[in-house]
Amino acid sequence: MLSSLSIENIAVARQLDLSLGGGFTVITGRTGAGKSILIDSLLLLCGAKNGRELLRTGEERATVSAVFSCTPSMAERLDALGYPPDENGEICLMRTITADGRSTVKINRRSAPLSALKEAAPILLNIQTQSERSDYADKSTYTGLLDDFADDGEELSEYAASYAALTALRQKIAAQREAMSQKEMMLDILRYQKKEIDAARLTADDEEERLLRLRTKLKSLEKVTKYSSIVVKALAESEKGATAAYLIERAENALSQLGEVVEGADEMASRLSNYRYEILDIAERVRDALDEDVGDPAEKLTQIEARLALIEKLERKYGATIAEVRAKRAEIAQKISDLEDGDFRIAELEKQLAEEEDRAAGAAVRLRAKRTAAAEKLSAEILSSLKFLDMPKVRFRIAVKPLTEKGAPLFRPDGCDDVDFLISVNAGEELASLGKVSSGGELSRITLALKTALADKNDSGTLIFDEIDTGVSGGTAERIGIMLEKLGQRAQVISVTHSPQIASIASRHLLIEKHEADGRTESTVREITGEERTAEIARIIGGISVTEKQTAAAREMLSRHGAGDEKKANG
Repeated sequence: MLSSLSIENIAVARQLDLSLGGGFTVITGRTGAGKSILIDSLLLLCGAKNGRELLRTGEERATVSAVFSCTPSMAERLDALGYPPDENGEICLMRTITADGRSTVKINRRSAPLSALKEAAPILLNIQTQSERSDYADKSTYTGLLDDFADDGEELSEYAASYAALTALRQKIAAQREAMSQKEMMLDILRYQKKEIDAARLTADDEEERLLRLRTKLKSLEKVTKYSSIVVKALAESEKGATAAYLIERAENALSQLGEVVEGADEMASRLSNYRYEILDIAERVRDALDEDVGDPAEKLTQIEARLALIEKLERKYGATIAEVRAKRAEIAQKISDLEDGDFRIAELEKQLAEEEDRAAGAAVRLRAKRTAAAEKLSAEILSSLKFLDMPKVRFRIAVKPLTEKGAPLFRPDGCDDVDFLISVNAGEELASLGKVSSGGELSRITLALKTALADKNDSGTLIFDEIDTGVSGGTAERIGIMLEKLGQRAQVISVTHSPQIASIASRHLLIEKHEADGRTESTVREITGEERTAEIARIIGGISVTEKQTAAAREMLSRHGAGDEKKANG
């Protein structure tokens, strides 16, 4: 659950610090006191867009941080994201926004991208805003809501894999058909490219490197001849004086005569023999460089330059290296083969497509069976909740129908089903899609019924409702409060409300107020109990001034739901 929330420099809140507990908590306050600050701040922690407009006037930065205690299943999912809770099973989300539009995120004091916040926050809390209630009027959301309840992850994954394969095959067929439509032109281009590469006779990946070394050698041929000759004469072949190899050989022979009188003479002679062989090997390798027949150096250099220019031209067109050019040639040859056998290739792909469509259709049927069973159960739960929420004549049903096109399954990313939430509020009316017939008050109650039904399926430990009482009053609001209180027995529930009925039922009541400090308006939040709570509920009931009757009504509300005496005791 949400254990604590800290807000700094958001709107009129200079510094708000809340410690929160389990069960059902309400937040009230006068219009403009800053109730929306809490919702906006939590939305920032869920990854909402920058929010620079929320920055308190005159401040350079604003920060929102929240600490959550996690269940084992939450911890497992967070760990999979790479952000495990600490040793106490807690995780802290923090987001800072600045006046220049920048945003930084930290998860358990570690810097993180905004995408990580968007992935982690839904595991921890679920915020139901007024705009989200409007989303429930959008039919496109119904399939996802049903899947949340259906526990059909395995079937959905199976279908998604098959749908991805279908999409890939369709793209290949489309590309092949497009290529076939320009077959002759493409073949001419590809054959020209293949011929151009083949004409270069690129047989070795290291040819360019060898040519560059030879070019360098030819450009320095005079230096090579001069110094190679010096090396050979000094080491092994000299007409005027003793060479290094000759002198070492003499020393070796002399040492071999001292074997009986000089300790180690034989070992030293052996070492000199090894040195002599090394010297002779070096001389031989240098002589090879000196004796290499390059013909006319100028002509040879011209040939090398021409060859390097050809290789460079091919590399500009087909790849950065000879290896890449040769790989491109293989790719071009395959494309030519595909085009020449294009009709056969398309037929093969279409055969694979038909097989994959059969697999996808089977996966869609299994997914539909799971959804249909869940729809029946979820419909019953929502219907029961709606009747409790003062809609006695309501009828509600989740319809799951196969999607088809010309008698064949119509494959979509989320399956082959048309999911619709059908409702009839008044007796004698036909069932119609929820989004077409529901008023604001009805959507509020339907939202609460859905959230209640999904509470056990959704592992979010914190459920936040922003003015769930919109469009309802009196007894209906009281029933909403009762449902929120029951929901609070299974999860942490926080509700921003204008309803005295809902406020009187909560086990905890937070009041947001505005004050003036140092010439500036600030919002503060605190828990109220006892007579203070009675007075706040009476204010919500009343108008400009609160009467004794309204105070008595507030006290009676608290007493009726067992909150009055408890809060007085706490006070």
